[in-house]
Amino acid sequence: MDVLSLCYSAIDALLPFEWAGHVFMKNAFLAILLVTPLFGLLSTMVVSNSMAFFSDSLGHGAFTGIAIGVLLGSFSPLLSLIVFSIVFAVFITWIKNKSTASADTIIGVFSSIAVALGLMLMTYGGGFNKYAAFLIGDILSITPNDLAGLAVAFVLVVAVWAVLFNRLLVLSINASFAESRGIHAFWVESLFAATLAVVVSVSIQWVGILLINALLVLPAAGARNIAWNVKSYHLISVCISFVSGVTGLIFAYETNLAAGAAIVMAAGILFFVSLALRPYFRK
Repeated sequence: MDVLSLCYSAIDALLPFEWAGHVFMKNAFLAILLVTPLFGLLSTMVVSNSMAFFSDSLGHGAFTGIAIGVLLGSFSPLLSLIVFSIVFAVFITWIKNKSTASADTIIGVFSSIAVALGLMLMTYGGGFNKYAAFLIGDILSITPNDLAGLAVAFVLVVAVWAVLFNRLLVLSINASFAESRGIHAFWVESLFAATLAVVVSVSIQWVGILLINALLVLPAAGARNIAWNVKSYHLISVCISFVSGVTGLIFAYETNLAAGAAIVMAAGILFFVSLALRPYFRK
């Protein structure tokens, strides 16, 4: 029996619900298990390092990466998207470190250019409709091959996170202090940006370009309201991301709504719940 069959059997044994009887829901649930911890972890550094605008630009740049992959024909759109997103993320980081302009201005410039170029390529020959699915995503369409790719991405991102975490934490506190400790900001930021780009790339066809940034902001934003130390901050962020994913997936199935939108809405509700609970955790 292969790994996927074992996962299916475990879901049948542990989740005796009607929705869990469908293979496409099993696949979607496994995707949630793989993706949401990554969003929860990366979200903490996105929020702590004020990178919400940057992560949003990666979603915008995805327009171009997807379009290039489709136009080249012989290449996988996903491979093209990953390569373009990594180059795009590292290039923005390099320009940000070299330029005297503010970071949000630089990110805004490149984000706008990427969106414009992507739309130009997508509308070439009047074929924009074939890209529409990437805007809102569809996690219910995930396949076993997609799950294998997500599993690989999960292992790689967790490994990179283990290496980068302390450096990123110091950078988020004080960049000058980090430099004095021998932490090279550009290389650490570039590796984190590339990691972020990979997660965005492998998730965007299921979450959607219009919603991807929300999942990189809301979990940590909610966790920050009620966390009492660094460990709790990361743990709560992962929990919010996971609960939002599972709740949104089941709600979308029961109501026949877009799963990506339902997941983001669940994360938004949890953010406001954490905001209401904040006074009790700040005593």
